[in-house]
Amino acid sequence: MTSHIYLDHAATTPMRPEAVAAMVAHLDKLGNASSLHASGRAARRVVEESRETVAQALGARPSEVVFTGGGTEADNLAVKGLFWARHTADARRTRVLVSAVEHHAVLDAAQWLAKEAGASLELLPVDRDGRVLVEAARDSIARSPETVAFVSVMWVNNEVGTIQPVASIASIAAEYGIPVHTDAVQAVGQLPVDFSTAGVDALTVTGHKVGGPFGVGALVLRRETSVTPVLHGGGQERDVRSGTLDVPAMAGFAAAIELAVREQAQLAASLSELSSELVRQVLAAVPEAELNGSVGVDRLPGNVHFSFPGCEGDSLLLLLDARGIECSTGSACSAGVAEPSHVLIAMGRDEERARGSLRFSLGHTSTQADVDALGRVIGPVVERARKAGLVNLGGGSR
Repeated sequence: MTSHIYLDHAATTPMRPEAVAAMVAHLDKLGNASSLHASGRAARRVVEESRETVAQALGARPSEVVFTGGGTEADNLAVKGLFWARHTADARRTRVLVSAVEHHAVLDAAQWLAKEAGASLELLPVDRDGRVLVEAARDSIARSPETVAFVSVMWVNNEVGTIQPVASIASIAAEYGIPVHTDAVQAVGQLPVDFSTAGVDALTVTGHKVGGPFGVGALVLRRETSVTPVLHGGGQERDVRSGTLDVPAMAGFAAAIELAVREQAQLAASLSELSSELVRQVLAAVPEAELNGSVGVDRLPGNVHFSFPGCEGDSLLLLLDARGIECSTGSACSAGVAEPSHVLIAMGRDEERARGSLRFSLGHTSTQADVDALGRVIGPVVERARKAGLVNLGGGSR
């Protein structure tokens, strides 16, 4: 059986043994955390202890942690909830300012508001590295601040790894009392993330990107920030997110994020070295490959994103997969969709370059051997993908 080299940690990363143990410890326990009897109170205690752990890891107050079913739900709660709350309070607030390179959980939710709820969506432009232009954001806000419902800019881009100027944009928005949301799903565990100093009003995190389970996440939400619920029912989680609480998942999430934040600096240093070596080996094998996104301290340590001229990203992915190396053409949520990356298009790349790209993302289980395995096969794989492209085009040039 072919051993698999996993270079897709940005899609999901292996669960930490500590998180598995924390989940297993509660899987056979009885009790709904909303019940008042002894079993319910025991379950509630686990939830609140998990909330305290998550809050401490993120520099937040426990009362600011709203548990959700994952990052997508947290993003939707922030985007829709902020818009509805602000627009209801003042009908002039229709403008939604979102970076052009957001994850689809934010971008699609904002587009839905524009189509169905009377919002006016404005995409904040980015530079060639995928970084939001702060002055453009300032101009957009200042043009008519009383009409802005909220701003959403991710902490770090999930495809090309560029770290965004969230604090600068939050500072500008604060001058006008405009709330700011940031999707920090990719950042936690690789970058320092402190809610208390970031200047944002809402922040999204999820369990499975930090070594925890699927299906659990959180929206860290300032107490004074109003959001309209997306889910209605039992009134759990400050009456912001109704639904029976998944006690084992929350325990696993808390264990994972506590460990990820504790080891963040050490992991970041290790991943930076591995990523630099991955870049070196890919360029040695394919000199014409083009690295996308920022470099150095402005890039997520575990992210490497290349465009391979003359290749289709899907072909490269499948050829690498056949050799036991797993990576991504971009966001896993849009895998299989025959569209060029909206991130690369926003960065000014043409469709051919956007289609011929791969993301290699490293995580807590990555090793030098993983990088070396990619380095050995990337050259022949690219050559074969190019030949396949020429055949599909009837032998013509690309």
